[in-house]
Amino acid sequence: MLLGVNVDHVATVREARKEAEPDPLTAAGLAVRGGADGITVHLREDRRHINDRDVEAIRKKVGVEMNLEMAATDEMTGIALSVKPDLVTLVPEKRAELTTEGGLDLKKGRSMIRRAIETIQGQGIPVSLFINPEVGDVGMARELGARMIEIHTGLYANARGPEWQRELKRVREAARKGAALGLEVNAGHGLNFSNVGKIAAIREIRGLYIGHSIVAAAIYRGMEEAVREMKRLITKSSR
Repeated sequence: MLLGVNVDHVATVREARKEAEPDPLTAAGLAVRGGADGITVHLREDRRHINDRDVEAIRKKVGVEMNLEMAATDEMTGIALSVKPDLVTLVPEKRAELTTEGGLDLKKGRSMIRRAIETIQGQGIPVSLFINPEVGDVGMARELGARMIEIHTGLYANARGPEWQRELKRVREAARKGAALGLEVNAGHGLNFSNVGKIAAIREIRGLYIGHSIVAAAIYRGMEEAVREMKRLITKSSR
């Protein structure tokens, strides 16, 4: 199972002081040394952390899968076509949110999402949709023409008691539905060193995209070692 490391919050620390450090590109290189199979960056419309220069530098200098998370807007579509990442993940975006709060509203954003998918995939770049763990949303993602989905695991990560088992079941069912429909299935959001194992054990999942918990651990133990430990846990659970 693949591990894609999101380095957005390295840029968050940088932007707190508007300095040159810490550098997401350097963090990405260390993540690869630690075993990351890919690097994820979310280029938000307000550029609150990752900026255009980061995206271009990581694309040019990091030799693993680059996953560009972005809103399904004309501006971002144009950037994706220019940068040509290995993968584009369309995500919802609200100006006031601290982080992505849930999956795409595929009904409300249907026409915009479809247009972005057709344009980007028309240039040979696969598109993944960040969706809630709902079987119906998986079906809609397939209808819209996406090649991949990324299942939002935030509710699972935050659940406690019996609710935890219910949320895990929802993720499993969504992953199985995606695989049955011929979609490549990824998952992410809120995963950490304590809860990643159960998700990594779901055979239908191709890759996990994890950022905050790895960046937090890197403060204490270094990026390379934090990624190495997360990769070890995923590999152990996905065998």
